[in-house]
Amino acid sequence: MSTDYIVFIHGVNVRDEEAYKKQANQMFQKISDTINNPSRTLKLVTLFWGDVARLSTNTLLNDLQASPQYDKFWFKNLRNDQFLPFVGDAALYLSRFVSSEIVQKIAVQAIKGIGLSLEELASLPDSNKGDRLHLVTHSWGTVVLFDILFASRWDNDIAEKNSRQLVENIRRGFFGVGTGEEKNYGIPLASIHTMGSPIALFNLINIGSQSSFDFTPKLKEFLEALQTKTNKPLPWKNYAHPGDPIAYPLESIIPKLLLDPKENLVDIEDIMSPTSWLGNLAGQSILPIINGGTAHGSYWTETKVAKKIGEVIRSTQN
Repeated sequence: MSTDYIVFIHGVNVRDEEAYKKQANQMFQKISDTINNPSRTLKLVTLFWGDVARLSTNTLLNDLQASPQYDKFWFKNLRNDQFLPFVGDAALYLSRFVSSEIVQKIAVQAIKGIGLSLEELASLPDSNKGDRLHLVTHSWGTVVLFDILFASRWDNDIAEKNSRQLVENIRRGFFGVGTGEEKNYGIPLASIHTMGSPIALFNLINIGSQSSFDFTPKLKEFLEALQTKTNKPLPWKNYAHPGDPIAYPLESIIPKLLLDPKENLVDIEDIMSPTSWLGNLAGQSILPIINGGTAHGSYWTETKVAKKIGEVIRSTQN
C-alpha cells in the first residue's frame, strides 16, 4: 500500500518537543479524518529543532533584563515572548554553526520518520513508487526547510563536511532535488502548506545580488523536474491569520519574484485563517499586535486549516 508522508516542521520559539509533537499529532488526526482514504497509508513525520537556539536567546534575555532601564520599556511580554524569540531564532539560523546543528537534528528525524535508510533514500524500491510527500510548515520553519533543500550555501566547501553530507542525504529523499542521476530518485512532493510564513520577507536578503541563501534557482529547477513527472503544477496553500504580524501573502510573490509565472509550476493560493469577532471589531487597532503571538500559533488548532490540508491531500490521491 502506498504511503503519504505528511511532514511537519515548526517555527520560532518552540522549546517543548513533546508539546509540539502532541500539537502536530492532533492536527494530523484532523487531516486524516478529512482524507478518509483506506487505500493509502498516512504517516506523520515531525521535525523538531527548537532547542538549538534556546541557550543563546535565554542568555541575551538575561543580559537585557540586567539593565536597570529594562523595566521602563513597554510591552515587555511582547518583547520577551514574541519579538526576541523570533528575531533570535531567525538570526541564529543565519549563522553557519547554528544552522549546521539544526541540519543534523532534522536529518536524523527525517530519515527515522520516513523509515528508509540512506541507501533506500538514494534509490527507492518499486514498492515505494506510489509514495508522496506533503510539507506542512509553520513560520520560520518554512525558511529552514527551504534553505536545507534548495540553498546553494550547502554546496560549497565553506560548509562543514558532515553538514554538507547530511543536506545531500535529505535532498536525495526528494524527487528532483538531488544532483545528477539522483534527481530521478526520492519521493515526489505532492503538496506544500505554509502557515504564518515570513518567506516573502526572507526574499529581501537576495535583492540586489545573488546570495548563498538564495533558494530560487534550485527551487525552480526542482519544480520543473516535478512537473515533468506529474504533468501538473504543485499545489501550494499559504494560510494566513489577519492578526498574525509574521504572516504575509505569497500568491502574488512566489510566481512573480521567485519563478516565471508563464511556466505555471505551482498552483499557489492564499487562504485566510478565521479570526474572532473581537479581532474583526478591533480592526487596525493595537489589539491585533498585542494578540499577534496567539494569532501566529492559531493554525495548529484551527479546524479550517486542517480540513483544507486534508482536502488538498485527498485531491492529489485521485
